[in-house]
Amino acid sequence: QVQLVESGGGLVQPGGSLRLSCAPSGSIGGIDSMAWYRQTPGKRRTLVAVAFSNGATNYAVPVQGRFTISRDNANNRVDLQMNYLRSDDTAVYYCNVVLRGTGQTYWGQGTQVTISW
Repeated sequence: QVQLVESGGGLVQPGGSLRLSCAPSGSIGGIDSMAWYRQTPGKRRTLVAVAFSNGATNYAVPVQGRFTISRDNANNRVDLQMNYLRSDDTAVYYCNVVLRGTGQTYWGQGTQVTISW
């Protein structure tokens, strides 16, 4: 069964940067959107950034100007470059992929991002 494999989480000080990466473990078919979500304890999972197959991107307001999502379509990989990190960016970050046509959705296992001194 194909899984989304995430990497790049960790602990960083406020103002620092992290880069998250996600790719499927095997062949997955045509991808429509690739996205990153995040979730903190007791709250629902929310969209951080999404990259569509037509090249369009969209960002949540709190991360605009600080985060950049990018896709490598040849390798079905999606990265999230996070700069000027703040304590309220602390969360578990999840990769999300939606397939073209079927709408089948895949989720990564989540990677912890902690912003703290």
